[in-house]
Amino acid sequence: MRIFVALDIEEAIRARIERFIEGVRGFAPDIRWVRPESLHITLKFIGEKQVDAIEEIKHVLLQVKVTPFEIAFRSYGFFPGAKSPRVFWIGIEAGAALAELARGIDEALSVRGIPKERHEFSPHLTLARAGSGSPRRTKAGGPNLRFQRLQEKLVAMPALNFGMMTASEFFLYESKLSTSGSRYTKIARFPF
Repeated sequence: MRIFVALDIEEAIRARIERFIEGVRGFAPDIRWVRPESLHITLKFIGEKQVDAIEEIKHVLLQVKVTPFEIAFRSYGFFPGAKSPRVFWIGIEAGAALAELARGIDEALSVRGIPKERHEFSPHLTLARAGSGSPRRTKAGGPNLRFQRLQEKLVAMPALNFGMMTASEFFLYESKLSTSGSRYTKIARFPF
């Protein structure tokens, strides 16, 4: 089973993001847009695990405790950067609380032999990916053309703000890969 730990997103915020995606999708038709029902904030990717290991992972995750906290969804960006973008994302602001939750999950799972993250936690909500292969660039080495029109339109828009929510639970998800994209299923809930 391919599994990960994530926060879900309130439906009102998901609906605002879905309307935004529908409004800008035409400016970047050559990229893969995330299905709104798949939006989540990944806290820890665990990877492939045998079914019999799931119960132990659930038990470990029950030990992770934090206080509920506010999360704001606003602004945007590109990974690895605006000049050669491969991923378009929405920013997430939650102060230190969200990073503490991710760190707590990482620490708890590392005791059970799941490797710790090598990179610092960078909260974001992925909206689109350029896909595989090298990005299409202009002859002069300019921006990735898959995102160029979208970037131009975003600059002209008012600041993006999709709202706030209170995080009070996280989930263990199963991820099933398919040709039409990943499908995520919640397999356990962990209230704060």
